[in-house]
Amino acid sequence: MSEDLVLAIDQGTTSTRAILFNAAGAVVASGRREHRQILPRAGWVEHDPLEIWDNVREVVALALSRADVTHANLAAVGITNQRETAVVWDRRTGEPIGNAIVWQDTRTADLVADLGGAVGPDRFREQTGLPLATYFSAPKVRWLLDHVDGARAAAERGDLAFGTVDSWVLWHMTGGADGGVHATDVTNASRTMLMDLRTLAWDAGLAEEMGVPLAMLPEIRSSAEVYGRGRPDGLLPGVPIAGMLGDQQAATFGQACFGVGDTKNTYGTGNFLLLNTGTEIVPSRNGLLTTVCYRIGDAAAVYALEGSIAVTGSLVQWFRDNLGVIRDAAEIEVLAAGVPDSGGAYVVPAFSGLFAPYWRPDARGAIVGLTRFVNLGHLARAALEAVAFQTREVVDAMAADSGVPLTSLKVDGGMVANELLMQIQADLLGVDVVRPRAAETTALGAAYAAGIAVGFWEGEADVAANWAEGGRWSPRMPAAERERRYRAWKKAVTRTFDWVDADTEP
Repeated sequence: MSEDLVLAIDQGTTSTRAILFNAAGAVVASGRREHRQILPRAGWVEHDPLEIWDNVREVVALALSRADVTHANLAAVGITNQRETAVVWDRRTGEPIGNAIVWQDTRTADLVADLGGAVGPDRFREQTGLPLATYFSAPKVRWLLDHVDGARAAAERGDLAFGTVDSWVLWHMTGGADGGVHATDVTNASRTMLMDLRTLAWDAGLAEEMGVPLAMLPEIRSSAEVYGRGRPDGLLPGVPIAGMLGDQQAATFGQACFGVGDTKNTYGTGNFLLLNTGTEIVPSRNGLLTTVCYRIGDAAAVYALEGSIAVTGSLVQWFRDNLGVIRDAAEIEVLAAGVPDSGGAYVVPAFSGLFAPYWRPDARGAIVGLTRFVNLGHLARAALEAVAFQTREVVDAMAADSGVPLTSLKVDGGMVANELLMQIQADLLGVDVVRPRAAETTALGAAYAAGIAVGFWEGEADVAANWAEGGRWSPRMPAAERERRYRAWKKAVTRTFDWVDADTEP
């Protein structure tokens, strides 16, 4: 059989998917399974790593079965993953020492404050491009080593391995305890607070400050190279695993954002806006992250500025699952379309504090501007506007840092199916919003990286040639009205500050 397909494994915050792509970048078949969101207490979010690995195998089998193909049809496999989520496991048995601590988890707030000391959140920013925050991996690893009996001693002996979810999946796919490859790529490594952005290597000083033994860490590799091959007794025996990118960098790659200034925004559980800065490391003075965008083989690394927003799609899930006012996420568009505006109400979804550009772990969610006039439709509209307003804040910060004004915005992710949201976004940004024809840009980016590594695609030019516009929204709102609403939003955000203190934490 010919090797005419590339498989992408997309391990996300709420589900795992396997998607088969052909040479044109079109979806051939897919499989998907959700995993549990484990919430032991307020602010804690966990996943079961073994459940995730079981789901990876199941969705791969589903995709192959639905396409009526086998591993022999695959040129390569790419992996993309929820970033920052930390898994620690025993190298000898493959058993995790506890549940994975998810990127949204805030249990390390006190530890993060202690690490900052007198300097504060910017203590390690010059080396890592990141502010000290509960978002990133290293404090989560430190917490596990400090709270699981015997874990620190085992880590110092070299018995424990740490990885973001890409490393966990790769290790199992290539043999697990029997010779599995323990590696990660530069994009995921750049989210741990342990890698120096300039050297693209683990930094011993950072690891010591964080209390994470270097022996735990995976090897850092590029985003496109052959890391290993599928284990002989697995679903994909001998197939090269050749691409790894954190989910937002994968979406940037899948959107063909290869030029300096190219920008994309992914609307998922949270929103993540990345601007390509080329081979230049651009420090942020406006609350953004400096991160690795991708690295292809031995080529120079490409960097990006990123604005990370914690709660967007999960706000709609909250309306559905916690409030029970909608039965399906798509219903929020119908509700919101029934009113012309939010009736003066604003929803600020600081469920886990605020990420970019504020980095305020002390913030908590609020609904403000309520009057007796406000109904459920207004609140639904305010929820969609919250997604768009948060994106506007990040866009403004990005323009200030980069000096490059936004002229249009490429968008992807599950929420871009909501056409009302896309129009609201164009209105509140004042620029066109452009959706690609290919919806699965995150998985597609991982597939492209893997395919490039094995010669299935020639390089970035093939990716750009495959990209095509699928929808466009132009602003309709008068500029004065746009700015009036934005000022009110900024006022609403300040109402969420300083909520968490010793009296309010459970």
